[in-house]
Amino acid sequence: MLSKNIEQALNIQVRIEAESSQTYLSMASWSETHGLEGISKFMYAQSDEERTHMLKLVKYINERGGHAKISELKAPKTSYETFKEMFEELYKHEIFVSDSINELVHLSFSEKDYATHNFLQWYVAEQIEEEAQAKLILDKINLIGDDKGGLYLFDRDIQQMTLNSSAFNESK
Repeated sequence: MLSKNIEQALNIQVRIEAESSQTYLSMASWSETHGLEGISKFMYAQSDEERTHMLKLVKYINERGGHAKISELKAPKTSYETFKEMFEELYKHEIFVSDSINELVHLSFSEKDYATHNFLQWYVAEQIEEEAQAKLILDKINLIGDDKGGLYLFDRDIQQMTLNSSAFNESK
């Protein structure tokens, strides 16, 4: 059984994951309308992944005797000056999510809820990957600067990252 305190904290994380999905969906739409096909496909895939993270939490809460609550979401930003600004926001958002997961891990450990602590380890590992990927993307964007040819190649490269990631996730 989940304590009310942990149930409430996990429900907050459900909302954070749902808002993450919406944020990436908005980024996908913005990218698509700016002719950035590879980036939009990457963001659509990220949106789907965040929704999967949310659903995993919902199922866990309910299976452990709690009640997952689906709440109102904050509307995401819908426009960006540049694709670089968008990826900077993505990176900051991943750090925010990591901090939130870390707080949940701390809470579960302090309440001696080792089942939840164990469950959350998957999220800890996932966030390490998400932050590293976002940082790598920002590093590549900084390398290309304002080079339009570089943007074209970057857009193709990120589309390939999406395809490779999808194949990897399907094999898990």
